[in-house]
Amino acid sequence: MFHRGSERPFSSLLERLPSQCAVCRAWPSQPVCDACVARFAPPTPRCATCALPVPAGVAQCGDCVLHPPPLDACLAACAYVWPWPGCLAQFKFRGDAGQAAPLATLLRSAPWVEPALEQADLVLPMPLAPARLRQRGFNQAHELARRLAPRKADARLLLRIRETTAQSGLTRAERLRNLSGAFALEPLRAQAVQGRRIVLVDDVMTSGASLFAAAQVLRTGGAQNITAVVLARTELPD
Repeated sequence: MFHRGSERPFSSLLERLPSQCAVCRAWPSQPVCDACVARFAPPTPRCATCALPVPAGVAQCGDCVLHPPPLDACLAACAYVWPWPGCLAQFKFRGDAGQAAPLATLLRSAPWVEPALEQADLVLPMPLAPARLRQRGFNQAHELARRLAPRKADARLLLRIRETTAQSGLTRAERLRNLSGAFALEPLRAQAVQGRRIVLVDDVMTSGASLFAAAQVLRTGGAQNITAVVLARTELPD
């Protein structure tokens, strides 16, 4: 029998039950088993500031050298290739809360993510526009962030204040213009980012324009250091 104040969210109880691996279908298993993580999310040399794949020994891609993004670091757990798009779709669009914990574990196990989380003062999920949040019912980035760092996660500090048109087909400069003014800090708490080390969390990174626009708001607000951590990264620049 549960006593008042001791209840746990039903979704957190589901995460502890045996399940079938979404990739290899092993049973019983975590929703994503260790063998599939090792096979399909191997460590990969990536650009330090946008997480695109680079040759071993190369710190930054050419685009980041020419156009430095407002990030101090960008870390990705895996490439956005099979089987991860299906796993993310299950989590993101079908409201499968059981996927959040194993996907957060996958993200935490990526090189340098654990130190970034330990050093961070704040862990902020990429926000959704209000209409999108109502439609979906939850913010997948927040679900990841609160499992990565429950005591540091804050979903009410960085806000998305307007929706934008689709980014596909736009150039890099057009994407950045499209996102201008889309993000803001909660006015009564804007000083909370001053001098702080911040980790930005998102599920999928494509061009990086949204993360860069959000990071610029944090940078303007006085953040000392900004690291983006993303679950999956597309492998080709847009």
